[in-house]
Amino acid sequence: MAKVDRSQLPMPDPPFGGKIGPTYQESTPEWPALPTAPKGAPNVVIILLDDVGFGQVSTFGGPVVTPALDKLAAAGLRYNRFHTTAICGPSRAALITGRNHHNCGSGFLAEWATGFPSYNCMIPQSTATIGRLLKDNGYNTSWFGKNHNTPDWESSVVGPFDRWPTGLGFDYFYGFIGGETHQYYPVLFENTRPVEPETSPEDGYHFMTDMTDRAIGWLRYSKSVNPDKPVLLYFAPGAAHAPHHAPKDWREKYTGQFDQGWDAVREETYQRQLKLGVIPPGTQNTPRPEWVKPWDSLSADEKRLYARFMENFAGFLSFADHECGRLLDAIGELPDADNTLVFYIVGDNGASSEGGFTGTVNEVMNLNGLPSNLEDNLRVIDEIGSADTEPHYPLGWAWAGNAPFQWVKQVASHLGGSRNPMVVSWPAKINDVGAVRSQFAHLIDILPTVLDVAGIPAPSTVNGIEQKAMDGVSIASTFASADARPVRDQQYFEVFSNRAIYDQGWIACAQHTFPWRQDFAPGNWDKDRWELYHLDEDFSENDDLADKHPDKLETLKKLFDDACRKYHVLPLDDRGSGRLTEPKPPPGGADPNRRRFTYYPGAVRLAETAAPNTKNRSHRIDVTIEKKGDGVLLAEGGQSAGFVLYVKNGKPHYHYNFFEMERTSVESSVALPEGRSTVSFEFRYDGGGAGKGGEAVLIVDGKEVGKQRIERTVAGRFGIDTFGVGCDTGSPVCKDYKPPFAFEGVIGQVDIVLGDPGLSEDEERVMQARFHAGINY
Repeated sequence: MAKVDRSQLPMPDPPFGGKIGPTYQESTPEWPALPTAPKGAPNVVIILLDDVGFGQVSTFGGPVVTPALDKLAAAGLRYNRFHTTAICGPSRAALITGRNHHNCGSGFLAEWATGFPSYNCMIPQSTATIGRLLKDNGYNTSWFGKNHNTPDWESSVVGPFDRWPTGLGFDYFYGFIGGETHQYYPVLFENTRPVEPETSPEDGYHFMTDMTDRAIGWLRYSKSVNPDKPVLLYFAPGAAHAPHHAPKDWREKYTGQFDQGWDAVREETYQRQLKLGVIPPGTQNTPRPEWVKPWDSLSADEKRLYARFMENFAGFLSFADHECGRLLDAIGELPDADNTLVFYIVGDNGASSEGGFTGTVNEVMNLNGLPSNLEDNLRVIDEIGSADTEPHYPLGWAWAGNAPFQWVKQVASHLGGSRNPMVVSWPAKINDVGAVRSQFAHLIDILPTVLDVAGIPAPSTVNGIEQKAMDGVSIASTFASADARPVRDQQYFEVFSNRAIYDQGWIACAQHTFPWRQDFAPGNWDKDRWELYHLDEDFSENDDLADKHPDKLETLKKLFDDACRKYHVLPLDDRGSGRLTEPKPPPGGADPNRRRFTYYPGAVRLAETAAPNTKNRSHRIDVTIEKKGDGVLLAEGGQSAGFVLYVKNGKPHYHYNFFEMERTSVESSVALPEGRSTVSFEFRYDGGGAGKGGEAVLIVDGKEVGKQRIERTVAGRFGIDTFGVGCDTGSPVCKDYKPPFAFEGVIGQVDIVLGDPGLSEDEERVMQARFHAGINY
């Protein structure tokens, strides 16, 4: 049998091997052979949880019970020196490309993208994904759950779709595009088409169950159609990223189990880790940092609230593991279950401190720089985790959840940000079941490992594009032996200028920014203090040797500089909110200065960043109604924050939701007339900076019919919901209706005109005068 050339993908069509004569009677047909995987290539299942720390799951000594992961570990291997990038989008890009995150254009998150090749979050064609490589080598490929590798400005339903999962080589996608979603009201896409859940939260809907059902269905269908064709199933739950949405019965399983507080929970976790052998004997539990308050110093109300936040998180994570268990059970029923290689990666970074010092029931508000207060959170303590909340626990639990390491998510300089548990199972090949593996490994090693065991070479070209070499290496040698030589001698880390370099058992690191401070950009990189740890003897980074071995530290710092040049890490950028406000490419190549927009019925599920930006400026919305009825005319945002223009009982209404802290409603004094009409809304912005107030004015057929003052407006983002005409998809902006509250009449079109942003008060008054006079911009 001729050897298949897999060095160029897609493989060229084979030559016709039949015979063509004058007629079919003198001819011999032959169908072209489709690409097939090498004989014995395994099914590949990659499960990637979100925002889970090293010390949170029971399989690695944590307080959260994860029986599915426990069962898989008993039949496979636990890796205790596995690493991520310390932040979600870059980790996912590294996983699916086998390249370091800067080397595949994903130095940070798409929302913070800048116009530098390593930070534009546009995965280049020179770093083809695992989906592309396996699909073109004869696999069925699928992706369920979280994406966050599609740039914001390319996430509208008119594309381009090159960097959507289906454009990156996955045959099927079902999930959400952004970094997070509401688990009860998710922003869902099937391939590139927006879809809505078939049931509601009141009926028991939860996205974690939905995506698991879909994944099991796809897997069974694939094996029914072609049982011999291997599959790649990438299963990426939103759990346990905020909002932490745990079904009530799951969060109640943990009632009272965290009353002892984060200091005690961390110590209990550490002792279990030693007993389980997932950390070596003699490992020290690093001390509590100054940015975490001692539990004993908290008030009774704080303790009660913060314990409830953690009960809810634990319920969410346990529930996610339960659903992963359903998927693993379905895999176990396959005819080729033994030849299925499963990677269960417990987090794309360490536990998250983005809930700030107090936790929150509206995490989008926190991300906008507005922390919650104790009184507001206590008012809804019994609802934390329900569909009406968007919770995130306080940062003390993140520190506890990363036991025994220092720091948290985003802090790539330290293991609390970048070391995550992994379990690998492959019944046909792994015999040393239940064992621990301690070779230093990284997300970039997963794709090379899959190619290695499947007998597939890394291609030199894909679609005619020369490919960058893989940065990862295969860890397959560790499947057979705990004594396999280290597969990786060196690895750099960098996120938000928090940076580190690992080299042959040593690590040098410099912490630079704080995850809970988007406004903090210190600069002065040369003034950062570098630390030095000998990881082969100090598993938890407890003993800083920088002063004892200054020459070693300088050597490693030079290695970090070399890695920066090799993997295109520069320029270092420590801006948080500053990068958020950096101009991004306009959707579809549109004019970035565009001020006039027209939308028609059916324009739904448009990402906030691809929709007209009405924030921090005056604006006008005109909705032409051909036939009156009740329902939503236009909505953007959702439960966390947003606005909606709707008709109820024949009267137009406008509602503005400022993070549920302040809600402003304007009701028309008149009902809509019969026949054609125009409902308009004007926001007359005060000016003088971002997030200021203004007048909300409702107009019907040119006549003012209602007015209210809005004191504060959202300066940054409404959240994870979207923009849409004719309905309010996802979580509702307003509590006056049940979503989607689709408009029962007929909308002709929606016209939006934007004023100038960021004007001084005097300039704003001139602009408003022109605006009120009907002068176009």
